[in-house]
Amino acid sequence: MSIRTAQDLRDAYRQFNEAALSNPTATLADMRANAEGFGEMTSEPAGVKYAQVDAGGVPAIMVTPDGAKADRVLQYTHGGGYVFCSANSHKRLAGHFAKAIGCRALVLDYRLAPEHPHPAPVNDAVTAYRWLLAQGIKAEHIALSGDSAGGGLAVATLLKLRDDGIAQPAGAVPISPWADMEAIGDTMQTRAAVDMCVQKPAIQQLGGLFLAGKSTRDPYASPVFADLKGIAPLYIQVGDEETLLDDAIRLAHRALDAGVEVKLEIYPEMQHIFQICAGNLPQADLALQRAAAWLKPRLGL
Repeated sequence: MSIRTAQDLRDAYRQFNEAALSNPTATLADMRANAEGFGEMTSEPAGVKYAQVDAGGVPAIMVTPDGAKADRVLQYTHGGGYVFCSANSHKRLAGHFAKAIGCRALVLDYRLAPEHPHPAPVNDAVTAYRWLLAQGIKAEHIALSGDSAGGGLAVATLLKLRDDGIAQPAGAVPISPWADMEAIGDTMQTRAAVDMCVQKPAIQQLGGLFLAGKSTRDPYASPVFADLKGIAPLYIQVGDEETLLDDAIRLAHRALDAGVEVKLEIYPEMQHIFQICAGNLPQADLALQRAAAWLKPRLGL
């Protein structure tokens, strides 16, 4: 799938959503199969190998670019509203990112709702991180990243690590993070007409499946309401045409108020997780290169 411009991305998302809504009798399995096509928006990164691994009981894909430092790892949690997508749908994106950094990436197939509601994903992410530590990877040589739900999950993982007394990683790169289960950010309304991917009713529906009756302000589900003191530095990327724009902005402000080092980048005309178009869309490649440049010195690269 070739996406070269902001308009191409808008059109692709619109078509993707129209296809998803075209079958009102679709089962959850049908919808999940359709969502896997999201990964086709990413080009195949050259010189990258994939291997299935068991990360302490969490299935995952280890992504290894040619020449990558084996003792530096990006732990990546995919988006999909905690209900859709997989490590397979996002392995190419993680491959582009890891290649830009010069490290390996561990892309988690964390458990999904509604079969496995909150806090299963954050528990899986912490389990995988502990597995990396057990493999001899130092905490300061690990970074976290993720997109959408996976971006919020990356921040929630930092919180759980802090609360469990486990060393923080070198930093985290939340991409278009979904960080507010209440969906109360102003941009839920002000960007609704231009966001071709995410709308408030879908956020509320997916949030209900994920929380299964738990509080919408649980910090491990909605880190925008958490005390973020003591977590690793954050580099947040988001598009200006996102309903979730305010999630990113409020998360950044919350972190700054807690004394956390934060960098926030808002990309004009960009849709939700535009980085999924890595290798096709120039802004996606630029965003990953900038995030990699931010992470490399923190990882000692």
